[in-house]
Amino acid sequence: MTKERITLGKKGEDLAVSHLKKQGIKVILRNYRQKSGEIDIIARDGDFLVFVEVKTRRSLAFGSPFEAVTHKKQAQITRVAMEYISRNNISLQACRFDVVSIVMSQARTVQIEHQKNAFDAVMF
Repeated sequence: MTKERITLGKKGEDLAVSHLKKQGIKVILRNYRQKSGEIDIIARDGDFLVFVEVKTRRSLAFGSPFEAVTHKKQAQITRVAMEYISRNNISLQACRFDVVSIVMSQARTVQIEHQKNAFDAVMF
């Protein structure tokens, strides 16, 4: 991954955290990594433990950022979420998977869309 893409992704995650906090969602952890993958943000929204995938783009030329969260990516996020739940001895907890889409154009405009419950747990 290029340095520019890493920087863009970091900016996107920072914007997503700010957005979530404004919505009253408490961010617990960022960039939770395991061998099987990573979850960008783990948060709490009321009774829900929320696993958030952030997708940031410069334009819609290659489709919506939401479209980049493929079935394969959903399965990877699910696996990492299950590992997090297991490692932290969390039981009987309502969970959901959200996607935050960010488009940061060259004109410095920013569009943020937050899709709550964007997908159900996916197992391969």
